[in-house]
Amino acid sequence: MNSPVTMDKAEPPRDNGARHSWMNRLYTGTGVLDVVGNRRRWYLITAVIVLICLLSIAVRGFTFGIDFVGGSRIQLPAGGATTEQVETVYSDTIGSEPESVQTVGTGDSATILIRSETLDAEQLGALQTALFEEFQPTDANGTPSRNAISASDVSETWGGQITRQALIALAVFLVLVSIYIGIRYERDMALAALAALVFDLLVTAGVYSLVGFEVTPAMVIGMLTILGFSLYDSVVVFDKVEENTRGVLHTNRRTYGEQANLAINQTLMRSINTTLIGALPIIGLMVIAVWMLGVGTLQDLALVQLVGTVVGAYSSIFFATPLLVSIKERWGPVAAHTKKVQARRTGRVPQEAGPAPRRSPGGENRAPRAPRTTGSTGPVPGARPTGKRQRRH
Repeated sequence: MNSPVTMDKAEPPRDNGARHSWMNRLYTGTGVLDVVGNRRRWYLITAVIVLICLLSIAVRGFTFGIDFVGGSRIQLPAGGATTEQVETVYSDTIGSEPESVQTVGTGDSATILIRSETLDAEQLGALQTALFEEFQPTDANGTPSRNAISASDVSETWGGQITRQALIALAVFLVLVSIYIGIRYERDMALAALAALVFDLLVTAGVYSLVGFEVTPAMVIGMLTILGFSLYDSVVVFDKVEENTRGVLHTNRRTYGEQANLAINQTLMRSINTTLIGALPIIGLMVIAVWMLGVGTLQDLALVQLVGTVVGAYSSIFFATPLLVSIKERWGPVAAHTKKVQARRTGRVPQEAGPAPRRSPGGENRAPRAPRTTGSTGPVPGARPTGKRQRRH
């Protein structure tokens, strides 16, 4: 007889928590975060953020710059003048406070920019005379000149045209994005991506309302640029979701949501690294150009890009993908498959429990027969006979 082949029992998975830290599992994407399983919590956090932004927009509103509401712009070489001194001269001459007074640039090229309500020709002439008498600004040749102080009027029509063109560009962008994602991936992914884009725009606008920065053409342009980053991050995650969920309906081991959550963990570090790489130059722009060089026109563009980068990474991971799973599991084959997998898990016997006990003809359970040891009287099946062969009589 041939000796029986002994089958090794499958060992349960070992706990590698001691050898693999939380950061190690986060970096390798082994499912350390259950985003999809806790999506209700993330929906609540997202709703709170949206509510705060909506309340700020409704209560505080926006501070529109001169390009949108119209007004006068006066610019003069800084020299030894300060913004406080310029504000005092303006108030004494015009009788009201200016909209804003800021220093642009550093060193000999520094200038002071005054933004105010629309002034007539007489008021502009009186203000230029008062500023010249007080600070004696010089022209390019170094000679004190009243012409060194420039003044111009900005019509609100120009800001309206910028807003109109920006809205048209936004609508065209959203339509093209919907068509691309619908063709490249599927309709549900397009809906989730568009919802994430709307969330990014709303939160960025809410932050501008909370901070109180002026809404300028640079801010409007920045709003359009952050859409590209948000879409890029969402497409990266959706591409991994599509890869992980390919053929998931033909197996009963994992659900669509679990495979999507695995995709989030596998792309999480990539999203974090992309966000950091994109945010560091923007922070450098804010520090060097705004605080050190005093280029206030870049302040609006830097803030909107910084907020949009961070919010775009959040929405693609904690909002767009969980929303995709919620849409999928509400109806269709994915919903039926999820219920099937959950029902199978509820009714099956765990593999770690070992083989089921044998049932005797009487119906009672009987323990499995123990293997015969070498110390028994009978021969062990498959064992080599020992001693001399007995002669037959």
